[in-house]
Amino acid sequence: MSLQDQLIDSLGSFATRFNSYRYIMAIKASFITLMPVIIVGAFSVLISNMVLDAKNGLASFPALAFLVELKPITTSINYATLSFLNIGAVFLIGIELARINGIKTLFPGLLAVICFIAVTPTTLPMLVDGQMRVVTDVLAKQFSDTKSLFLGMFIAILSVEIYCRLENVERLKIKMPDTVPPNVAASFSALIPAIITVSAIATFGFVFHQVSGMYLYDAVYRVVQQPLESVVQSLWGILLLMFVAQLFWVIGIHGNQMIKPIREPLLLGAILVNMNAFEQGKEAPNIITMPFWDVYMSIGGSGLTIGLLTAVMLATKRKEMREIAKLSFGPGLFNINEPVIFGMPIMLNPILAIPFIITPLITGSIGYFATVTGFAGKAVVMVPWTTPPIINAWLSTAGSMGAVVTQLICIVVSVLIYLPFVKIAARRAQAAEEKAMQPELAQP
Repeated sequence: MSLQDQLIDSLGSFATRFNSYRYIMAIKASFITLMPVIIVGAFSVLISNMVLDAKNGLASFPALAFLVELKPITTSINYATLSFLNIGAVFLIGIELARINGIKTLFPGLLAVICFIAVTPTTLPMLVDGQMRVVTDVLAKQFSDTKSLFLGMFIAILSVEIYCRLENVERLKIKMPDTVPPNVAASFSALIPAIITVSAIATFGFVFHQVSGMYLYDAVYRVVQQPLESVVQSLWGILLLMFVAQLFWVIGIHGNQMIKPIREPLLLGAILVNMNAFEQGKEAPNIITMPFWDVYMSIGGSGLTIGLLTAVMLATKRKEMREIAKLSFGPGLFNINEPVIFGMPIMLNPILAIPFIITPLITGSIGYFATVTGFAGKAVVMVPWTTPPIINAWLSTAGSMGAVVTQLICIVVSVLIYLPFVKIAARRAQAAEEKAMQPELAQP
C-alpha cells in the first residue's frame, strides 16, 4: 500500500471514529435544529436596524417615522431567540444524547436545563440608584447566551450521562401498578435517578465554588472557551480550520461535518456577539464569524468551486467537464457543490485538489485584510448558508458595498487560481484518452 493510500485510510478511520462519538453526534444534531432560531433572531436584528431604527433605518425619513413605534417587536424577538440560545442548546443536547443512549422521552433535555441552572449563579451585585445592591433569583444574560455555551454543553452531557446510567438501575425505579397510565408510571420511574442527578451536579458546582472561589462558568470560559475563541478569531486559526475541512473533502469525507462541533459554537457565538452589538448601536467586535466563513471562504460551496466552474467554461472544451460544470452551476449559486466535488471529480484528484485546498485560504486572507482595513464591513447579521453570493455579502454586513466588492474580488481570484489547474486536468484527460485509443488503432 502506498503512502498516499495509507494517509487516506488513516484519515478515513479517524473521521469514522470521530463522527461516531455520541457527544459529537448530539452536538451536531442540536446546532442543526437551532439554526432556524438563529436565522429568525438575525433577521429581527436586520429589520430592527435597517428599517425601524430612527437614525440609520428607513424610519429616519419623516414620512416613515411611525416605524419607530414597531421596534419593540423586533427587540422582543431578538431577546427571545438569541439571548436564550444557550438554554436551547442545553435542552437539545440533552434530548439528542438521551436518544442515542436509548431514552426517547423529552425529560432528559429538561433535566439538563435544570442541572445547568443549578450550577449557575443566580445572585448578582447590581448598581441600582447609584448603590450596589445584591439581587437574588435572577439569571444574567451571560449565562443564557453564547458566552456560557461550552459550560452548557459540558453540563448537558454530564447530567444526561449520569441520568441514563442511573435510569438503567432497576433498584432505583419506583414500580407502579399496571392500572396506572404509562406516562404517569414513567414519571415515577424517573424520579429517583433525576433527584440523584440534580443533587450530584448541584453539589459538584457548590464544592467547586467553595474550593476554587470561582463558579464553573468562570473556569470553563477561561480555560476552554476563551482560548478557543482567541485561536479561531485569529487569521491563522481560521485558515487552519479551513485547511482541515478541505483535506477531509479531498479524501471523500464531508469536511464541514468534521469540523462542525468546533466551528459552530465558536463562529456562531462570534456572530451573535456582533448582532447584539449592532442592535445596541455599538461597534461589532469580531471579524471572523460564521458569515465571514460563508461570504469569503465558501463562495459557491466548499473550495470556492464557483471559480472552478467558471474556469472550466473559459479554459476547456472537453464535453464531460463542461457538462458537469453546467449541471453544477445551479446548485452552486446556492452554495451546494457536492455535484462538482464528486462529479468532476475533485475527490482523490491530485490536480484539482491543490486549488480546492488553497483557494479558500487565499480568499479568506483577502476578506480578513479587507475587513481589518475597514474597506469591508464586519458581519453583523447571520444569513442562511444557502443565500447566493453577493446577496449574502450585502445582507450579512447590513449593506456594506465594500464587502460586496471584496467578495467579487475573491471570486475573480478563485477563477484565476483554478484556470491553470483546469488546463492541466484537461490535457491529462486528453492524453489518457489518446493513450487508451492507441491499442485499438494498432489492431489489424
